[in-house]
Amino acid sequence: MRKSYEIDMCSGPLLSRILLFAIPLICSGVLQLVFNATDIIVVGRFVSSNAMAAVGSTSSLINLLVNFFIGISVGANVLVARFRGANDFDDAQETVQTALITAVAGGFVLIALGILLARPMLVWMATPDEVIGQAVLYMRVYFIGMPATMLYNFGAAILRAVGDTRRPLYFLTLAGLVNVAGDLLFVLVLDMGVAGVAVATVISQIISATLIVLCLMRQDGMCNVNLRRMRFHRDKFLRIMQVGLPAGLQSVIFNISNVLIQSSINSFGATVVAGNTAASNIEGFVYTSMNALYQTSLSFTSQNLGARQFGRIDKILVRCLALVFVIGLVLGNGAHLLGQTLLGIYTGEPEVIAYGMMRLGVVSVTYCLCGMMDVVAGSVRGLGYSILPMLVSLVGACVFRIIWIFTVFQWQHTLFSLYISYPISWALTICAHLVCYFAVRRRVFPRTAEK
Repeated sequence: MRKSYEIDMCSGPLLSRILLFAIPLICSGVLQLVFNATDIIVVGRFVSSNAMAAVGSTSSLINLLVNFFIGISVGANVLVARFRGANDFDDAQETVQTALITAVAGGFVLIALGILLARPMLVWMATPDEVIGQAVLYMRVYFIGMPATMLYNFGAAILRAVGDTRRPLYFLTLAGLVNVAGDLLFVLVLDMGVAGVAVATVISQIISATLIVLCLMRQDGMCNVNLRRMRFHRDKFLRIMQVGLPAGLQSVIFNISNVLIQSSINSFGATVVAGNTAASNIEGFVYTSMNALYQTSLSFTSQNLGARQFGRIDKILVRCLALVFVIGLVLGNGAHLLGQTLLGIYTGEPEVIAYGMMRLGVVSVTYCLCGMMDVVAGSVRGLGYSILPMLVSLVGACVFRIIWIFTVFQWQHTLFSLYISYPISWALTICAHLVCYFAVRRRVFPRTAEK
């Protein structure tokens, strides 16, 4: 019997259930971005544009380190969803226990990496001298909350696997409100600057992690967590890593190219960095809305594969692609049309806004391509093939952009030539992922399902 928070992914109408699953995910992703957006807005408005550039200059580096482990949580999501579809209670329980232990261990690894690598990595990225001190401070404080961040993300992945996307949204809502209040308290009242917004984020992360663990402890059925019975199961860890490690490496690959692009942006100075920071933060709201459809295609495909409902899998991909195209087109172009107003929330400096508009005019208006790329990769990964989309992303995103930076960008040293590499790489990668999907589909589907 399914619980009230769960969604039946393996029978009934697809479109309504995809929307029921995806809408809370979109809201959750937006709330997570509010954490960082509030940090940037508060320091940009009440400290300085250099402080805003300091916080923004850490984003690609933070994503490089954090998203590797969040990618591994995809393995837990796929495995739990497959066991849920097959009604395999014992294997699902062992996967949940192993995933949460992995999350805590990964969080402590990230504390060490964040503290040790903050300054050398930011120096390597050519972070401007006037912002690097504050950037290092923000990053080191931010990473103290990594065990909580990992627990929340792995816990949310487990709940998504059984169709529960609402309760993680409720937890993030509360944590987001705490984060906003903390930013205002630590910056406006206690005058802590960038350290203050980082502390507020850490506190909010601890709250969201605590709530999701309590939720899993009270959960009935396959996803119940009993702390006294927690065990690390090596076979489940290896299966999680089989799917999650390539997903994590794919995220690293994307972020390596983003770090290189950020380094190139840094070469234009602090004002350009500030404008790029504000624009990319606005784009983040578009991306997280589209990424909800990636998570949806992943979970729905995994459960239907476990339940051997092969006839629904193509329909899942088509519906998710249509939805992500509409979301990306409407929100991405909307962000550009309202760009002056939205960027004005972050800063009052006209030059910073102008540079932000330059990015929105290229990246934001074509963002639907990025969403479509992710959805197809999610379907391939949901079918149990995780290395293939990683390799495609390696060539389509990382290698292509690196070559672009060292060729086209060197020849035409402008922000436009840098930003245009994004949509070109997305379009190429979509085509490659679609080829992979149809190749995998022929191997996975029984011949009766092909007809």
